[in-house]
Amino acid sequence: MKRICVFCGSSPGARAEYPEAAQALAAVLLKNNIGLVYGGGHVGLMGVIADAMLAGGGEVIGVIPHGLAVREVEHHDLTELRIVHSMHERKALMADLVDGFIAMPGGFGTFEEFCEIITWAQLGIHHKPCGLLNVAGYYDALLGLFNHAVTERFVRPEYRALVLDESDPERLLEAMINYQSPVLEKWISRDET
Repeated sequence: MKRICVFCGSSPGARAEYPEAAQALAAVLLKNNIGLVYGGGHVGLMGVIADAMLAGGGEVIGVIPHGLAVREVEHHDLTELRIVHSMHERKALMADLVDGFIAMPGGFGTFEEFCEIITWAQLGIHHKPCGLLNVAGYYDALLGLFNHAVTERFVRPEYRALVLDESDPERLLEAMINYQSPVLEKWISRDET
């Protein structure tokens, strides 16, 4: 793995564990000589992980839509900052630049980005590992929803397996490095309709 995309909040969150986890994830990426691709902001967990990576001499590529950049949200000291026209272009470019995806705690944007990238994996658009860094149980409810969707037969078990989850960044990265994309032949079969 050369680069990982990290989706995370533009807020630091309510708990000290969230920025601490961003720093810990940066340390793990640096230790493994893996670059960071992220949303390009200097605020919240985005700023924490970018600053920690830069302080350790790591590569940090930010991808930010013009509309956010003009609001002075962008980080000015990155290895590279790419300004794009739309959120759709942002996600496509981020996906092209990386070998895997991690979602840290965040809000609606983080949820949307992660769920879209999982959907792309389900559809076979990419075969890259996708993980949730479940800091302080932040994603327990979302993981419960994913499991409930399997029980209710809206998500097949093999698609649920596309979501890796760990509370420790080192274990999550290890799971991502060892990830083997499942062979998914059909999205749904006729007898399931």
